[in-house]
Amino acid sequence: MGGNVLGAGSAAQILFGIFFLLLVLRVPVAVALGLACLPILLIEPRLSPMMLAQETFNAYNSFILLAVPFFLLTANLMNIGGITDRLMTLSRTLVGHFPGGLAQINVVLSFFFAGISGSSTADAASQSKIFIEAQRKEGYDDSFSVAITAVSAVLAVIIPPSILMIVWGGVLTVSIGALFLAGVIPGALIAIVQMGTVHAYAKARGYPTYPRAMLGEVGRAFLVSIPALMTPLIIIGGKIFGWFTATESACIAVLYAGFLSLLVYREMDWRGLVNALGDTGRLAGVTLFCVGTASAFGWLLAFYQIPEYLLSGVQAWGMGRIGTGFFIAGVFLVVGCFLDAIPAIIIVGAILQPLTQAVGMDPVHFAMIGIISLAFGLVTPPYGLCLMIACSVAGMRVGDALKDTMIMLLPMFGVLALIILFPSIVLLLPSLVSPEFLR
Repeated sequence: MGGNVLGAGSAAQILFGIFFLLLVLRVPVAVALGLACLPILLIEPRLSPMMLAQETFNAYNSFILLAVPFFLLTANLMNIGGITDRLMTLSRTLVGHFPGGLAQINVVLSFFFAGISGSSTADAASQSKIFIEAQRKEGYDDSFSVAITAVSAVLAVIIPPSILMIVWGGVLTVSIGALFLAGVIPGALIAIVQMGTVHAYAKARGYPTYPRAMLGEVGRAFLVSIPALMTPLIIIGGKIFGWFTATESACIAVLYAGFLSLLVYREMDWRGLVNALGDTGRLAGVTLFCVGTASAFGWLLAFYQIPEYLLSGVQAWGMGRIGTGFFIAGVFLVVGCFLDAIPAIIIVGAILQPLTQAVGMDPVHFAMIGIISLAFGLVTPPYGLCLMIACSVAGMRVGDALKDTMIMLLPMFGVLALIILFPSIVLLLPSLVSPEFLR
């Protein structure tokens, strides 16, 4: 911008240089983002350090972001209230007789839980405690147990309601209802290829299988689980049909989860409720702190027009929609290895958005490519938060589980490629249910 002491190139070098230096020094991501802004605010006469606090708190002045703590609280209430146990029983009756029965249950339970929690880290923490030791007792290799638990947890940010979808929709002005619908088919495809991978491992390594459940057992498990399975329908249906906003749907999900836990399944006491509120506060605090400092960082990017500066050379490559899609996926896959998904959306999403507009890519298609690519970053080092959580519970090093994790990611990369090549995979449901959500 005219009148600035720093140009776009110099500002970009300072911002990203200090940020990555702080990451190398193991400074937490949210703190590193804020500290990287300070030198610019001190150097530029038209700005001041107070703007860091101002822009951080401006990010919190968002009705949409209120949905984040409410969805986290819903997941915690579901865990404490015994709802997860009912879903696990249903999963066992449905797929326990498949090769590698317990690992198949792991994937299906993650699929069901994803429709409630919206948080992969919450899924990874709860599933690791449930499955890793159980799989050890049944003779599964530790590296396989950790890998499938971590990899299946990423479904929580792909299948609606997803916290990443809420953040993306709020920051980049995309219909959250459309994103919820767009995530259903990709999430189901990824769950299917994960089950196929478990099948191949089980056949190769001789993992055990449970007896097939009788039809009556399946029916009883389904009837008991119906109240829990209604949760995603209430959340997604209410948002899509305009009964309530994303934030209101999250509040209703909390009330419904509390109702099930206290009055229907009756497994949550006062201490459990207090623990759920405490865990939610800690997780939401970390998440929203990232949103605030990333928003301040993103404001400086916009102030100096750094996205246009960084993309000026890329746009000269003349990539079409498919080429741009693979480029976007590559950028988010690399960024996801080093950066939490929420600040990545705020910073990298804003940088790449003009490139997608130039090639006519649908904003919902762009969002799903970005979200799925960032989801994979949850299990790829050095960040790989879900993989680190699973390894911590298992008491093993990340490097020992890395080979099986990478093998399980390969078919998932295939699904990502299909989504880039065939946008209709993500746009089909939004176009059928509510075409006005698109563009």
